[in-house]
Amino acid sequence: MEQEAAIRTPGIAIGEAGDSTAAHQAPAARKVRLGFILTATALIGLLHAFIGVQILPALDAGSGANALGIGLLVLSTLLIPAGLAARVLNGRVSERVATGLAWTGLIAAGFASSLLVLTLLRDLLLLPAMVFLDYAPVLRMQHYSAWGALWLALAFSAIGLFNARRAPKVVEVTIPLSGLPEALHGFRIAQISDIHVGPTIKRAFLERIVAKVNALDAQLVAITGDLVDGSVHELSGHTDALQALQSTHGSFFVTGNHEYYSGAEDWVNELRRLGIRVLQNEHAVLRHQGATLVLAGVTDYSAHHFDQRRRSDPQAALAGAPAAAARVLLAHQPRSAAAAEAAGFDLQLSGHTHGGQFFPWNYFVRMQQPYTAGLHRLNKLWIYTSRGTGYWGPPKRIGAPAEITLLRLVPLGHGNARGQKIGAR
Repeated sequence: MEQEAAIRTPGIAIGEAGDSTAAHQAPAARKVRLGFILTATALIGLLHAFIGVQILPALDAGSGANALGIGLLVLSTLLIPAGLAARVLNGRVSERVATGLAWTGLIAAGFASSLLVLTLLRDLLLLPAMVFLDYAPVLRMQHYSAWGALWLALAFSAIGLFNARRAPKVVEVTIPLSGLPEALHGFRIAQISDIHVGPTIKRAFLERIVAKVNALDAQLVAITGDLVDGSVHELSGHTDALQALQSTHGSFFVTGNHEYYSGAEDWVNELRRLGIRVLQNEHAVLRHQGATLVLAGVTDYSAHHFDQRRRSDPQAALAGAPAAAARVLLAHQPRSAAAAEAAGFDLQLSGHTHGGQFFPWNYFVRMQQPYTAGLHRLNKLWIYTSRGTGYWGPPKRIGAPAEITLLRLVPLGHGNARGQKIGAR
């Protein structure tokens, strides 16, 4: 089997800030970070106070239970920002302590999120009862609905934790492309996205993903961003598990927004060291059984906010590409689709959304992104948006299961676009 990949990219000079500039910026950055943490803690405290006022009296569990409830709400208020900031503590406390803080804080965040939503829904549902019913039945409804909200939040958190931590299932998708050579009929791309190696996702989780991807016997592996939440120094001992990925033409990566929070250039260099080809507004020409496939990748849609030289540009990614070949684009955010369609791509693979991860955030995703999950069409461009292979923040997934995607390319007329889940494979 013929196997070749040529990488083409416009020249970009990468500079580094001097030590003196970094020294001047560090105190300012710490001040901004502290201000953000204090503001976030105050907001979290207000939301917890709202939950306490609405739920605790209605439980009617006695003064001791009320005191315990208040204590737990205060503890949750402090644990959530501590969990979110746990990676900052690495080096100041032991890794075990930082990981423990992350787990407790992020689980608390997931529980509090569900309880807040359920409390709001409870209040809305009780409004008509308070208008039309007598005091006694309303009091009973308040009591039982408060307990219901509490138990449902616990159940959602437990189910969500189980869903988030189990091995992602494989989703198979068939995509018919116009002009695809017969030699590329059945060409398989394994896509993983949004793993978020960091506070609660470590090497063992990543090794399970790698094993499932390797079992698919794909022609190439596409990693569509948000691989990490932390620096190379912190996480390289976990991410080097990616060296074991196997496919005919190798593994390809594009940056997501979280790479830019974590030192994008360092991660680009690290992934290249691992043998993964990073596409930054550039493309690779793959030769497969005598046929040609252009695989391009762009930097994250928001990359220019961190580095103007890295502005996402699907058009530039195609510079010098063979005109007649099928063209596949890796772009972290689905909202790259309009530019990808204008540039002439046939297929875009994205992530970023997590499918919403858990209710009600699936509805908020639609306010920012044109597609939340699955296969969509924009004129001649197919867009597949992965729900992600890991999770971010709370270890919790409800209604948006994690996935490893196996995309199968076929010539137009050889099948309809379709996707199906398959089990533990």
